[in-house]
Amino acid sequence: MIAGMIDIAMAVAGIAVAALLFWPRLAKAKLWRATVTPLASIIGSGFLILGPILTDTFGTWGIVAMALLCFAGYAFGSAIRYNIARLDEPDRDTDLANRVEGIASWALAFAYVISVAYYLNLFGAFAARIFGAPSDLLGRAITTGVYLVILAAGLTKGFSLLERMEQVTVSIKLVVIAALIAALAVHAGVEWNGHHLETSGMKLGFIGSVQLMFGLIVTVQGFETSRYLGSHYSPDERQRSMRLSQWIATGIYLAYVALLAVSFESGSFTLEETAIIDMMRGVSVVLGPLLILAALSAQFSAAVADTNGSGGLVRELTQGKVGGKTTYLILVGVGLAMTWLANVFEIIAYASRAFAFYYAAQSLLAALRAWYGGARDGRDRRVLLFGALAVLGAAAAVFGTSAEG
Repeated sequence: MIAGMIDIAMAVAGIAVAALLFWPRLAKAKLWRATVTPLASIIGSGFLILGPILTDTFGTWGIVAMALLCFAGYAFGSAIRYNIARLDEPDRDTDLANRVEGIASWALAFAYVISVAYYLNLFGAFAARIFGAPSDLLGRAITTGVYLVILAAGLTKGFSLLERMEQVTVSIKLVVIAALIAALAVHAGVEWNGHHLETSGMKLGFIGSVQLMFGLIVTVQGFETSRYLGSHYSPDERQRSMRLSQWIATGIYLAYVALLAVSFESGSFTLEETAIIDMMRGVSVVLGPLLILAALSAQFSAAVADTNGSGGLVRELTQGKVGGKTTYLILVGVGLAMTWLANVFEIIAYASRAFAFYYAAQSLLAALRAWYGGARDGRDRRVLLFGALAVLGAAAAVFGTSAEG
């Protein structure tokens, strides 16, 4: 009876979201098209792995941790949105601001390299589950194979095919996420009626919790992609699309983590890359295969996007002296080294540090622009806010730790 209710809820939610995504009025809306890219990046960065990490580490307080992560992401987004508003006024920038802009761009290019390693190692871990129990060796072998496929595509100008595949995978991911949340909602409702909702405390102290939160920033990363859509959308459209993507992602994340936090007790499962699959076995037998499908589509699309983005960004920064193909070779070389020398949780922490440094640079840039060229009304408040964000980002880059400590 309960299993039937969960399956029906999953089907209804999945079909409803699929219908919404393909609704012509929404699909053709310019604001929605601008929103899809950052939204897909945000919820694809660590959706499946983040829930188990927060539940295992923070217990029932996982929802608070998730809210703080989303708030931090939105705050960093405000700095980037302020910078977007100034993109059409480059002549107003000081030499210092231009140097910080260059540092931020190089930081993002480097962050892309690490994030691709993160995405593809998650891809390998979930793909290995198709063959049974988790296997680090098999997961790393699969990751290596996918790296070589992406490299071959990049070197032979095959990214156009991969990009077309990426568009399909985004829709698959959103539909599966809707089904997952619907299943968790029904499961939590049944547990609530039976007075079986779980409560548990935190494993870490205050300092350890803050350091772990710093190490998880990459899981709410992705909104910054709006900054680099200038060839398609106006500054106002990019700012609005970033806000909308972060609001939607925040709602999805909070619902997901809250439902996990009351459905599972801290320490009741083994924390590993694919823990969500084992956790969902008691909810629905259908969820396991669907989650593997969602993970593969999400990580592949994100990896392709960041590989392409890294190549384009380095080519732009070096004024064409370092081409996309050379960048792809470097990216794959670094990624393969990380694949075989670090685990997924460590790579997440490295990626978080890289993006935190990028956000710190963007926040410092916003503070400089507010001080030297911003409107006097509210200038001090903006400088203080963006300066504080720059310090927060720098602290996260230095002190962030992995979920395995």
